[in-house]
Amino acid sequence: MMLPQARMATGASGTWVLYVLTDAPVLQWPMHDFGRVTPMPTVQERVRALTALGYTIEGGPEWEWNATRHSPAARHLWAAIAVRPLADVPGSSVPGVA
Repeated sequence: MMLPQARMATGASGTWVLYVLTDAPVLQWPMHDFGRVTPMPTVQERVRALTALGYTIEGGPEWEWNATRHSPAARHLWAAIAVRPLADVPGSSVPGVA
C-alpha cells in the first residue's frame, strides 16, 4: 500500500466516514464524517471531502471496494483510492511529499 491513501468505511456510529492514511499516528489522520448511513456518499461528495481535507485523487477516479472477512461477524464494506496532498506537507516522510 502506498501512502497517502484515502479510505471510506462505516464508522462505529454506522455513518460513512472518509479518512486519509498517512505516516502520522492514527489519531492525526485527516477525517470527514458524512453524518449519514444512507445513501452512500457519491463520488462527487467524496472528492469534495478530500479537497476539504487538503487532498486530491492520484491517477484515475476508480475506488477499490473491499469487504472484511471476519467471522462470525457481518462483513464490513470499505473503499480505498490513492491520493496526494494539494500542497506539500512539511516534515512528511511520504515519497514525493516535502
